[in-house]
Amino acid sequence: MFVLDRLKNRMQEMGIRPNKTLGQNFLVSQNVIDKIIQAAVHCEAKEYIEVGPGPGALTDLLLENQLKPSLIEMDKKIAEYWQSQGLNVIQGDALKQNWSELIQTDDCCFVSNLPYQISSSIVIDRSIGPKQVRNMILMFQKEVAQRIVAPEGGKDYGLLSVIAQSFWEIEKVTEAGPKDFFPPPKVASRVLKFTRKENDVDGIKLLKLTKAAFAQRRKKLLKNLSSFSLDQESLKNELKKWGYAESVRAEQLKVEEFQSIVKNFL
Repeated sequence: MFVLDRLKNRMQEMGIRPNKTLGQNFLVSQNVIDKIIQAAVHCEAKEYIEVGPGPGALTDLLLENQLKPSLIEMDKKIAEYWQSQGLNVIQGDALKQNWSELIQTDDCCFVSNLPYQISSSIVIDRSIGPKQVRNMILMFQKEVAQRIVAPEGGKDYGLLSVIAQSFWEIEKVTEAGPKDFFPPPKVASRVLKFTRKENDVDGIKLLKLTKAAFAQRRKKLLKNLSSFSLDQESLKNELKKWGYAESVRAEQLKVEEFQSIVKNFL
């Protein structure tokens, strides 16, 4: 209860209450906080960025560990509070920022108890770049976390799986239940750590390809890709080499095979 009491006092000082529209479910579990901070410290990054600091459950511990983060925060009162504490704060939507301009070094770690409504989009955006984001420690709704790491062939495997696994080594940090937040959400959560892979695949092309490939999951891959200006006969031959029939669907292809299509056909 110590974390909850401290954060309630901080919220009173800020003049805020959790805003459902902004997806504000503030983390109050010391155990979960400690595991996130331990993962962040282990990254030994030159620079840290936190999205959605709220009343500071993670921010306070980042500061205690001398990992002074830059903050991105939508809520005006919260942004003004952290600015008054001497931190670099960008007030606005993390999805609309130019991260290449935000990052000041070649080694940035992104830490966040993410608002659930932006979690998939921000993973896709940061996968594509900038490459200076070398690590991410992020909180997700458990179902989204499962989609991120899903293997090919199942219902959870899709665009998010292919993009995330193409650019990151991904490992579980910890689980979090509704009681670990204030107010409690109606879903379970999971924290994942991402470590960037050395990968020369074109992220923009891969995103366009996977969007088309999974646009209508029940249709054949070749049908979904018919709008692309690629050599369908050559692609059919490539699929045959990989052991697939022409009726193959997108969810059957491995991550590496999507990358191969980008490199050889787009």
